[in-house]
Amino acid sequence: MAYSSSWKRMKKVFSWGKKNRNSQPAPSTPYNDELTSSPEPPKNRYARRQSVCAEPLNPDSDDDGDENPIVYPKTDEQRKRLNEAVKNILLFKNVAVEQLNEVLDAMFERKVQPGDHVIDQGDDGDNFYVIDKGIFDIYVKIDGNDKLVGAYNGKGSFGELALMYNTPRAATIVATSEGILWALDRNTFRRILLKAAAKKRKIHEKLLEQVPMLKEVTDYEIMNLADALQSRTFKDGDCVIQQGDEADCMFFVESGVASIRIRNQDDPTEEVELTQCTKGGYFGELALVTHKPRAASVYAVGDLITAVLDVHAFERLLGPCMDIMKRNIDGYEDQLKKLGIGHTELR
Repeated sequence: MAYSSSWKRMKKVFSWGKKNRNSQPAPSTPYNDELTSSPEPPKNRYARRQSVCAEPLNPDSDDDGDENPIVYPKTDEQRKRLNEAVKNILLFKNVAVEQLNEVLDAMFERKVQPGDHVIDQGDDGDNFYVIDKGIFDIYVKIDGNDKLVGAYNGKGSFGELALMYNTPRAATIVATSEGILWALDRNTFRRILLKAAAKKRKIHEKLLEQVPMLKEVTDYEIMNLADALQSRTFKDGDCVIQQGDEADCMFFVESGVASIRIRNQDDPTEEVELTQCTKGGYFGELALVTHKPRAASVYAVGDLITAVLDVHAFERLLGPCMDIMKRNIDGYEDQLKKLGIGHTELR
């Protein structure tokens, strides 16, 4: 799959994040760790940036730049709030633990009051923002007038597109309540978050190209699937899914082996292995197709890395494969009959 196509679609993937403003954090200075809030920022921190020049980012490059990482010391309470704010942000889920800690160190707190403009449409972008708390309205100029097109209510992130594509802010974000934002400077964002997301996306594209079921879908659909996947790791013996549980996702195997086992209706204490999944295989889809509890358990055999597709993305993106997945039900029932195991949960 062409490398350039990955970058073309990144704009689609992150477009929900919306638009942003300029605020270059000053270099790291010593803070008193006992303070409960950040010191007054330098007066020029939020001054308009005059120009931005962004070179294309190569995800395969190991060159992370030779600048020293920026560190903004935080209290334990601030660190806790920051971790809570970023835990469901897609961009942060692609980052290794060491890199994530560097990103969190580089983020600084910005408090806002009602009416404050966080970013203005047309400005150059210097920061990516994660919402800690507060309500923020989104305005876009239409026919010369600012039109309210949406809002963030206490969570979410914005500001990535201008940093990724070296484009002006595409909207205005205005605080409508007191709030707290966590800001990440442009260089750290590109050096760590954007690069990690691009690498993970390429890995998932290659994985999906090996899945026979997905021969039915288009390249564009593969791209969307790759964007929706999140990696999850398991140790030897870990239970990945439990028979009888409600289903909220399916799994593709990135590496390792997954053992699919089912309880014998005649002897519930006994589990029989139906099959194993290796790289390029998938499991957990049947419960999503039938809208019933999990019909089997899955255990990691050795270290297992999976790519997880949640139920909402499954329903949105895998429509073309639904007939194939329904036919798999018959295949599993044939396996059960050969093993002499009675089972009725697949229908």
